[in-house]
Amino acid sequence: MKKKIVIALGGNALLQRGEVLSAENQQRSIQLFARMAAELARDYQLVIVHGNGPQVGLLALQNAAYQESPAWPLDILVAESQGMIGFAIAQELMQYAGAPVSTLMTRVEVAANDDAFAAPGKYIGPVYPPQQQAELEKRYGWQMKADGDYIRRVVPSPRPLNIVDIAAIQTLMDAGHLVICCGGGGIPVVADTHGYRGVEAVIDKDLTAAALASAIHADHLLILTDADAVYVDWGTPQARPLHHATIATLAPFAAPDGAMGPKAEAVIQFVKQTGNNAFIGALKDAPQILAGEKGTCVSR
Repeated sequence: MKKKIVIALGGNALLQRGEVLSAENQQRSIQLFARMAAELARDYQLVIVHGNGPQVGLLALQNAAYQESPAWPLDILVAESQGMIGFAIAQELMQYAGAPVSTLMTRVEVAANDDAFAAPGKYIGPVYPPQQQAELEKRYGWQMKADGDYIRRVVPSPRPLNIVDIAAIQTLMDAGHLVICCGGGGIPVVADTHGYRGVEAVIDKDLTAAALASAIHADHLLILTDADAVYVDWGTPQARPLHHATIATLAPFAAPDGAMGPKAEAVIQFVKQTGNNAFIGALKDAPQILAGEKGTCVSR
C-alpha cells in the first residue's frame, strides 16, 4: 500500500510575487507541478491542497470593478477560486498521473468569535508600492499591510476547526482517486441552527492542510511555496537554509507574520500530532525535498 502524503501548494508558488496574475502564468507553474506530482504519485497516494491568496484577491478586485451590483462575499470568492484553480490542476494531472483525479469543493468550519475577525492578517491579491496605501484603503475600504518591500491587502484568517467534507475526501481516496480539496484553506463556514453559513474570511491553507493530513493519517505533509527552504537570519548577509529541524528548532519561526509563520506552525502541528516528518520547500524541488536533498525536513 502506498504511503499517503498531503501536498500544500502555495498560491504564490503558482503566481509569483510581482508577476502578472494571468491564467497563462499560472498554467506554466501548474504544468511544472503536474509533472512533479505524477512522479511522486508512483510512490505516494496524493492529496493536494492549494492556496489562493493572489487569485482570490484578483477575483475581489474584478468583483469590485463592476459597480452595478454589490460585491460578492469572500466565502463565495473562495469557492470560485477552488473551482478555477482545482480545474486547472486536475486538467494537467490527468495527463500524467495514471489515476482518476477529482476536485472537491470543501467547506471548513471556523469559530464565529475567532480573534482573527478583529485583526485581519491574511495576505490576498497582488502586491503594490507602499506609496499607494492611502489611495487603495480609501478607494476600496481595504486594510493594507507591509509584505516585504511592498504592501498587500489583508483579510481575516480564522483557524480551521473542522473539515466539514472529510468523509467525501476519504471516500474518493478509498476509491483510488488523486484528490484536490480544501482549496484556499477551504470555504470558511460557521455552524448555525440551519447547518453552516459562509463568512467573510480566507483560511490559511497550510493550517488546513495540517489538519487534513492528521485527519487522514498521512505519512507526510509537504508544503510547497516560493521559498526553497526555511532560512536562519533571513534578510541578512548571514542567511542560511535550515535543511533539518526539530519542532523545537522551528518553533521561533512560527510567528503570525503571514509568510513563513503559518507554514512553520502547520508543520509543527502535524509532527506533534502524528510523529511523522513534514517538509517545506520550493515547488520545483519537490522530489529532492522528500529525498532530504533540498528544502527543510522537520521531525520530532
